[in-house]
Amino acid sequence: MKKVYFSNRIYKHSLTEKYVEAISHALLVFNQAKHFCFQLQVKEKRSGQSFRSESMHKTVKSKYNLKDYYANSAVQEANALMSSQQELKNLNVSNRTEQIKSVKKKIKTTKSRLTTLNKIKNSFVQGKPKFNKTSREQRKGSFFVVQFKKKTDIYYHEYQFEHEYLDKEIAFLKSRLGRLNFRLDRLEKLLASLEKNIKSVVFGGKKLFKGQHTLEQYKTNHSLWKRKFEQARYNQMLISGRKDSANGNFVFIYGTNTNSLSFQTPNGVRVNIEGLVFPYGQEKVNDAVDTQLSTKDKKNYGKAISWSIEDHGDYYIFKCIVDVPENEIKNFSKSAGMIGVDLNVDHIAWSNVNSIGQLTKSGTLNFSLEGKTSGQITKLIETEAIVLVDIAVRCKKPISLEKLDTTKSKVSGAYGNKKANRKMSMFAYEKLILATKSRAEKMGVAVFDINPAYTSQIGKMKYMKRFGISIHEAASYVIARRAMGYKEKLPPVLHSLLPEKITSLHHWAQWGKVSTLLKSIRTKNYYQSELFDRRQFRETGLLFCCALTDDETKALSKLNK
Repeated sequence: MKKVYFSNRIYKHSLTEKYVEAISHALLVFNQAKHFCFQLQVKEKRSGQSFRSESMHKTVKSKYNLKDYYANSAVQEANALMSSQQELKNLNVSNRTEQIKSVKKKIKTTKSRLTTLNKIKNSFVQGKPKFNKTSREQRKGSFFVVQFKKKTDIYYHEYQFEHEYLDKEIAFLKSRLGRLNFRLDRLEKLLASLEKNIKSVVFGGKKLFKGQHTLEQYKTNHSLWKRKFEQARYNQMLISGRKDSANGNFVFIYGTNTNSLSFQTPNGVRVNIEGLVFPYGQEKVNDAVDTQLSTKDKKNYGKAISWSIEDHGDYYIFKCIVDVPENEIKNFSKSAGMIGVDLNVDHIAWSNVNSIGQLTKSGTLNFSLEGKTSGQITKLIETEAIVLVDIAVRCKKPISLEKLDTTKSKVSGAYGNKKANRKMSMFAYEKLILATKSRAEKMGVAVFDINPAYTSQIGKMKYMKRFGISIHEAASYVIARRAMGYKEKLPPVLHSLLPEKITSLHHWAQWGKVSTLLKSIRTKNYYQSELFDRRQFRETGLLFCCALTDDETKALSKLNK
């Protein structure tokens, strides 16, 4: 496992002018080589032909008069950037495809709705008003009503209903359909462009590059912009390590006794940095360097050590990238039980499960990400991760998490509920996962990833009422049990709802079918359900003893047919 350690600040005024000029020259030449290598690869991919007679390494080495180690690192950095751009392209293609599916689905529902209203409009024109049984518009006696989720509009005669409601709604839907078709056309063109074109990169940042024409401070002072832009383009350098080197790197040499770093720049200047320490990880860096020096068979047992320089204007930051072994003292045992975790946008639900799969305790860790900056969100999540892992440490149990991919979910629901969309966009799932796993690794707690299929549905239908807990705590309980190898069978009453062809399939397929059948039932109604009482279900035929809405009653009535 690679680990990056940051050094203290090395201020430029503490170094000689010769050293500062040598480091600046090294950063400039290295980044120019990297930029050239990347742009040349882009040019070759776009044209489909090669523009060099030698390998990329030799081309860069001869063009910029670099030694092997500098040239090799520049080529590696360019290749890594090219690879990351390809991954970003694949992600964007996937997101655009999901957005196109969402828009097409919305177009289909809009057309269906428009057809329904046009039929009603034509019936009014013919003088014989007719309504579909399933539409929200109905005639009640001499009145015309339109039923919405939270209100009902009443129109007192045909003329009022036709011109104040029908005509406006039809015009609105036609306008919406036009906007949707325009968006679909734009997305399809963007997708075609992504799949066909090979994009380059603006080194220094696209925002800063455009700032020369958009920001007042740069429009009136182009030389200031040029300095800022060059600083952003040539401010860092990463030299990869080699495991067969005595120090793990053929360029940088770090003295663990003197805390000094020495390296030779491309123009031949030997730079010595005194007092270079690592406030958070000095022991790890010293151990990595000393171990590499003492290793005899470096080709088989050596560890590469990479070094990076970052120019922050008035000072430099040096980074040491070492290979840190995983924590050997880690609790993988499930014999005592598990801590199941369900991650949500505003809280973390957890459950403590004993050795035989029984719930002993559950709870939630609440937080709010709304209105927070990216840095604040990171710190907030790290704090909650510490609390969560401390629970596992006290209980001496490993943690089980869902293995989710929220990337597509965040782009596919543009026409859903606004509140749900806002929550999904704030869901910092990857940060939650990384913070939890990082803290767990430090504290010696194993983390298991499990398939998240139907965990919330199972918890809602099977355990929420039984234990009197929330749906998210119930889901965390199911996650822990699944990590321990337990299977969740349907309650007897729900099993009777399945078609015969589904009863022999995997229990996940059964849960999927039941979830579809009962999707219109609100979560709170499961607290008053009778999903385990066969006798009462046979006598009453009721799954829920509470008051249901008209939509819920209609959905349940279809199950009895």
